[in-house]
Amino acid sequence: SRALDIDAAVAIVLDPQDGGVISIVNFPGFDSNLFESGIAAEEFDELVNDPAKPMFNRAIGGEYPSGSTIKPIIAVAALEEKIISPSDLVYSSGAIEVPSAYNSEVIYVFKDWKAHGWTDIRKAIADSVNVYFYTIGGGYKDREGLGIQKIEQYLREFKWGLKLGIDLPGEQDGLIPTPKWKKEYKGENWYIGDTYNTSIGQGDILVTPLQLALSTAVFANGGILFLPQVAEMIGDVKVQPKILNRSFLSLENIKIVREGMKSAVETGSSKFLADFPYKVAGKTGTAQTGRARNHAWFTGFAPYEDAEVVVTVLLEEGEKSDYAVRVAKEILSEYFKIYPQN
Repeated sequence: SRALDIDAAVAIVLDPQDGGVISIVNFPGFDSNLFESGIAAEEFDELVNDPAKPMFNRAIGGEYPSGSTIKPIIAVAALEEKIISPSDLVYSSGAIEVPSAYNSEVIYVFKDWKAHGWTDIRKAIADSVNVYFYTIGGGYKDREGLGIQKIEQYLREFKWGLKLGIDLPGEQDGLIPTPKWKKEYKGENWYIGDTYNTSIGQGDILVTPLQLALSTAVFANGGILFLPQVAEMIGDVKVQPKILNRSFLSLENIKIVREGMKSAVETGSSKFLADFPYKVAGKTGTAQTGRARNHAWFTGFAPYEDAEVVVTVLLEEGEKSDYAVRVAKEILSEYFKIYPQN
């Protein structure tokens, strides 16, 4: 973290097959042993008043724009709603241009990070093609999009905008922006640009790292959203997995999105993991902060065929998502040293 000059970060490691939390790391942190024998008042005050907020559990209480990590959900929603087929192509010239609804001479430009050319859904996920997601999210020219109501519906299926119910205090809801919300809280109308921004995880949308990790687990395990649980035992009783949602996506559509996430690692935005000994699938995100540097995200799972671990990393103002991929690679390396595959 010093080399990257990162002041705050989160990593979550969980078991996608039951929602069990393997590890949550918040940086900066504090020594929990201080509380074991009774912490001195001045030490406690120092922790509480530290501007770096070492006692803040960013993993469950931090709310951040998701950046492109939202794209697997938008992709699977578009497949479910038959907005797009796996073989349909969308052309990215590097931007789309939309005339104002009130003045056709005013043109709004929504940019991609480069011109990608003809793109299908797997490439769109792998290379994080904004124009593709603008198109399937909000619609463009003669192609219909999901629209914000359907986007909200599917995000709610993944429990975005809602507390998951982890057995720790301080969990927050995140936020799914909607026309009603925008009118109530900003006093403004909803525009197509708001839908485009939401479709790529920018604008007002907020997600907790925990929500993103559990969403990733849905793609890892074939469609089950588990309750995240830290406790393995309560007394002598083993804690049983609890399912929050299931059977809300077809296995075929999950498979297509998984293939896009695998390609992201093999040739796309997460290719720093391409040489990892176990096959990894994942998605990067670069989330605008309004400050000089963006947040850096990576979320993924391994092994690809029979996933046993999900890793989600957020570097606050980490600038480039590639840095988050590198952190995830180190975490995965350590995990598979401890739990090697047969």
